[in-house]
Amino acid sequence: MGLLDTLFGKKDTNKEKEEKALPWIPLTSVSQLEEIEEKSKTKTQVIFKHSTSCGISRMVINMFVESYGFTEAQLDLYYLDLHAFREVSNETGYKFQVMHQSPQLLVIKNGVAVAHSSHGAITEINLEDYL
Repeated sequence: MGLLDTLFGKKDTNKEKEEKALPWIPLTSVSQLEEIEEKSKTKTQVIFKHSTSCGISRMVINMFVESYGFTEAQLDLYYLDLHAFREVSNETGYKFQVMHQSPQLLVIKNGVAVAHSSHGAITEINLEDYL
């Protein structure tokens, strides 16, 4: 079977897919929004709003993780679970003047949202433009 395995690309079931770990900062309280606003004056802040019950949101976050290539020194990356922290999600929209959508990515610089997008368009935001 060795030749057939080589020809047809036998998968090695002993190897688990290596997951890419991002430097997520959990966004769990409204008070963190003030910190994000303040920190954005010296370093780009990014908020990923994720719906844990939505298949589209799961697909988009996986695409985002795969394409992410920044260090903690370049920007801060926040993860907001919309269901667990609905009040924080609502306040995020008010504070940064962005209508709620899910999934959604917000880029905060100098205290304001300089870019935001939702669904598949999230991966079209070039974060490098905001460093």
